[in-house]
Amino acid sequence: MTAEQNVHRLSFEDKEIILIGTAHVSKESAQQVEEMIELEKPDTVCVELCRSRYDSLTQKTRWQETDLLKAIKEKKAFVLLSNLMLASFQRRLGKKLGLQPGEEILRAIHGAEKTGAAIHLADRDIRTTLSRTWRLMKLWTKVKLFSQLIGSLWEIEDITSEQIEEMKKKDVLDNLLSEIGATLPEVRRILIDERDQYLAFKIRTAPGKKIVAAVGAGHVPGIHAYWCEPVDIESLDQMPPKGRLFGVLKWLIPAGIIGLLVGGFLFYGTGVGADMLTWWALANAFLAALGAAAALAHPLTILAAGAAAPLTSLNPMMAAGWVAGLVEAFLSKPKVGDFENLLDDITSVKGFWHNKITRILMVVVFTNLGSSIGTFVAIPLMVKVVA
Repeated sequence: MTAEQNVHRLSFEDKEIILIGTAHVSKESAQQVEEMIELEKPDTVCVELCRSRYDSLTQKTRWQETDLLKAIKEKKAFVLLSNLMLASFQRRLGKKLGLQPGEEILRAIHGAEKTGAAIHLADRDIRTTLSRTWRLMKLWTKVKLFSQLIGSLWEIEDITSEQIEEMKKKDVLDNLLSEIGATLPEVRRILIDERDQYLAFKIRTAPGKKIVAAVGAGHVPGIHAYWCEPVDIESLDQMPPKGRLFGVLKWLIPAGIIGLLVGGFLFYGTGVGADMLTWWALANAFLAALGAAAALAHPLTILAAGAAAPLTSLNPMMAAGWVAGLVEAFLSKPKVGDFENLLDDITSVKGFWHNKITRILMVVVFTNLGSSIGTFVAIPLMVKVVA
């Protein structure tokens, strides 16, 4: 893709928009963005960032302000961990090429400051995107998505120079998201299509008469497609309501399990009821504890995960991972250094388990996953006792 092909001149009402398709690990992209801003001297520079990603690029101490306990209590551990995994993919790719991830975005910001242009954040909050994706996915799809995110931790070492050149045609972050969208088409609409709409709306409504917008090249076709289309920006920023089926099942499944246990005691005797209760406790406790152990949790955290799972699985308002995460946070006591080293630690698989912040998040996610699997393993075992 040549430099001229990367630049798209658009108009909207009385605005002139210079849209630049970039790659987040391309030196040429970074240089081109800087030169175009200096040449065009726009009123506004739009960048493909939300506030949280902007802060992560410009404020090196942002992660030190993260309220980890609040994230666990508000059940945002998976979203936060996913965000870090995506950041890891991007940072390691940039490190391999000797280029800081998002260099062209930083140059766009510096170029705007140098020329006196306003900086306009055009992307939807990554947490909203991930939360909407998570909310609308089925359980098995969530497992597949998380496994792909885990797999991305090993992928960078196998990338060839030819693949790097191909990435110049696509946003690096979206390269991973696009692969996920290809294998999980039900989430493509949120990960890619919705963001194309969002970017198109934010760029065309940015303040100023002349606007330079730097976005991942993979978004350019979508922005063209939605450029003149009406966009309901408020709905794109909203969290979709939880499905009725999920709301019913999160109460119905525990109620059914409790009913099964009570029925075992009442109709088949104390021995059968006790055996059913034992299988329930063992399946939940073992697999939840196994999940915590996989995250290299503290031994007491592993015990807490195992002890909590049989009870929390019957309470829709609690989760074993929530308990395990709080215990791990109390025992490991993350220090300032863990926050300071976070962005460097996530560039390696070992670092994810070494850093106390990411380890706590993985304890939450892995314990919840183990507890969920334990529930579905326990049910047939309980029924078999009755049979």
